[in-house]
Amino acid sequence: MKIVMGGTRYAGPPEPFVKELRATFPDADIQPAASQEEQMDLIRDADAFYGRPSREVFMAANKLRWIHNPGTGIDQLTAISEIVESDVVITNARGPHAPPMADHVMGMILTLAHQLNEMWDDQTARRWDPHKYNHRQMELAGTTMGILAIGDIGTQVAVRAHGFGINVYAVDINPRSAPAYVKEIWGLDRLDELLSISDWFVVTAPQTDETKGLIDGRRIGLLKDGAFVIVISRGEIVDELALNDAVRSGRLGGAGIDAFAEEPLPQDSPLWDAPNVLITPHASALTPEMTEARQRIFKENLSRFLDNKPFLYVCDKRAGF
Repeated sequence: MKIVMGGTRYAGPPEPFVKELRATFPDADIQPAASQEEQMDLIRDADAFYGRPSREVFMAANKLRWIHNPGTGIDQLTAISEIVESDVVITNARGPHAPPMADHVMGMILTLAHQLNEMWDDQTARRWDPHKYNHRQMELAGTTMGILAIGDIGTQVAVRAHGFGINVYAVDINPRSAPAYVKEIWGLDRLDELLSISDWFVVTAPQTDETKGLIDGRRIGLLKDGAFVIVISRGEIVDELALNDAVRSGRLGGAGIDAFAEEPLPQDSPLWDAPNVLITPHASALTPEMTEARQRIFKENLSRFLDNKPFLYVCDKRAGF
């Protein structure tokens, strides 16, 4: 059984993990392949691929049966129609990313609520000016958060927000009874209503055909004056130019963005210097704990693959998650 280790968007397959896999699964042929050329060569007779193969790499495969996405979002894979139409199973590593991403969301919210970004600049400049912050800070208790998609990330965000006394509402493709830390979970037909009541609007949805461009200029216009937008899952869900305009006009209070339509964010993007916009480089989940947990998921699924047992976390290629 041949498994090609194609790595992640951050780097090729880590050597210690490859060594661990070879020691744990001595009967499997584990082959690391960082470059596209290596991947195209090795995938020809491979049974499985760890990573996100390009279309060219996928089309070079002759007997591939399984792709394991080492992250969560599979939009890069489902963008390749041949993968969607094939019998190749896609699994992902859902779950471990959610707690650190939710922590990151709350970090952005606290920073925006207390102008910590400005205070850091004051510290660098050795400037002591408490008067500039008078009546500019927000208490989180009693504010309202709207969450777009209450999956793994949205759930973890809701738990943390509830702990700060925030009133949490959500919309989801599968509306259901709300847990104690969420006021209500509505269907997508009430998205406009959710936007209109949100002080904090948090985007935690996967990128699919249905969510791409969902938060357009019209919907950004529905947000409360002074509201904040946090984009933590995928960038193409939100119209970035409309968001930039709304922040620069002063109608919105600011934004925190970790995921963008184009990455790296182009140097000429107006978001770089937009007032009260926090930019982080799609790095909200990158903790050692998350990496280790994702590797455990792959090891479990590889064991199941070799034993011909059902996988964990099989994705719906047509639904996009």
